[in-house]
Amino acid sequence: MQTSNLIKYRTKNPVQKKLIDRFQNRLVIMLVGKREISYVVDVGCGEGFGLYHLKANGIGDRYLGIDASSEALRLARQVNPGFKYRKGDIYKLPFKDKSVDLVVCCEVLEHLEDPEAALSELKRVSKKYILLSVPLEPWFRLLNFARGKYLKTWGNHPEHINWWGKKSLARMMSRHVKMLRHEVSLPWQMMLVQV
Repeated sequence: MQTSNLIKYRTKNPVQKKLIDRFQNRLVIMLVGKREISYVVDVGCGEGFGLYHLKANGIGDRYLGIDASSEALRLARQVNPGFKYRKGDIYKLPFKDKSVDLVVCCEVLEHLEDPEAALSELKRVSKKYILLSVPLEPWFRLLNFARGKYLKTWGNHPEHINWWGKKSLARMMSRHVKMLRHEVSLPWQMMLVQV
């Protein structure tokens, strides 16, 4: 079985592939750059592609992927071996306070009933930084609709229950953390914050 995330990262569509590659490069190189980071935990790691890109760009030297989906973790061990993976709950992470240098949480918050509670938990375990991304609305939906995806929901992915534009995401995040960088790589937005 393939997840929608695995299908997205293995696409043969050259435009979609270019958008994903640009997103990963901006996320890793522009936002994180040369910051001193050792231990990286990717919460909602899916099939491990984020961990792969971080390691390939020399960011971190210890990696752990956490996901609630047993199927995603099974696939992660196949398509991105060499990392440790563990099943976990974003609202109750199995880490001590301030124990991780970089907590990554990409394409997760838009799926959650209580994204601010999840953000509080990410902040609890991070001793330095949180790197996150969410779709940039309304562009994410408009671009999906334009390419004929999710027409019945006007371009909205059926699993998305939260939506943020650039200002609304910045407003929510500023209540919890200090923003260092906030970038757009259509159709996503990404942010590096300090705790």
